Amino acid sequence: MTQVAWVAGEVLVDLIPSIDGDESIEGRRYRAVVGGGAANTAKALARLGRRCEFIGGLSSDRFGQMAWMELERDGVGLDLIHESDRPTARAILDVSTDGSARYSFEVEGSTTFAFDESWLPEGSPDVVHVGTLATVVEPGNLKLMQWVREVKAKGAVILFDPNVRPAFLGDRSRYREMIEEWVALADLVKASEEDLEWLYPDSDQESVATRWMERGPELIVITRGSRGMVGVRRDESVGVAGVEAQVVDTVGAGDTVGAVLVEAILDSGLDQLRGEALEATLRRAAHAASLTCSRQGAEPPTRSELESSLRREKEG
Repeated sequence: MTQVAWVAGEVLVDLIPSIDGDESIEGRRYRAVVGGGAANTAKALARLGRRCEFIGGLSSDRFGQMAWMELERDGVGLDLIHESDRPTARAILDVSTDGSARYSFEVEGSTTFAFDESWLPEGSPDVVHVGTLATVVEPGNLKLMQWVREVKAKGAVILFDPNVRPAFLGDRSRYREMIEEWVALADLVKASEEDLEWLYPDSDQESVATRWMERGPELIVITRGSRGMVGVRRDESVGVAGVEAQVVDTVGAGDTVGAVLVEAILDSGLDQLRGEALEATLRRAAHAASLTCSRQGAEPPTRSELESSLRREKEG
């Protein structure tokens, strides 16, 4: 039986500074690129040749039509989406000289976060990936959380990616409280070191991972940018170095890592992600992230591109 992943969350439009962009905000030109953590992850999974369905809202506006065409082109399943005439949410990026991105968000009244039991699908896939703003934008996040709880009860493995955005919700205590509710639902949590440093400024990363695992997850994966990533279980910690890349920007790199983790769960099951198998998965994820970083916007690699990168390392 073909295994299936559902990716739940937002598809929005990233407005990236560009001299030839067709969007203008306060005299500055921007290029519109389809984004959103969940959409990026779904694209990455589909490009890896995995069957996935996107669970989220798509607008009838021009940005929504862009998103539909792009997701469909990459092979993302759109049978379970919610269509609406409400606008697409926008993320306005400011990219620094080192390639890192800062965001401001326009989400009020959008279809992007209109999660509701009236349209969220029944049934259960093998894996559900959920995260980013969809898990903290109220009131849709509460409906989404209840739905994930029900899907987990039917046997789905839950992968949660907080992908913290302080520009949206600057109340650290409230943000942390919301994230910890999601952590308690998850079987695997993927978070960046920036996420952990902002949420828990007085704690080291592995102690946070230990506390999170006490809430329920079996595995915590912490990404560390160019320094690679580490996977932490109760009985082991496995790390890999980063893969050198000519960084254009880091948009979508973490989402690509999430897709590789979903791929590994579909292939072998979460319980098998330990020891050498976990190391190999993290190495694969590091290569995938480096390829994403070498392109502008969230453009994850295809399966063949990723395999070629891994082969070059092995041969070199």
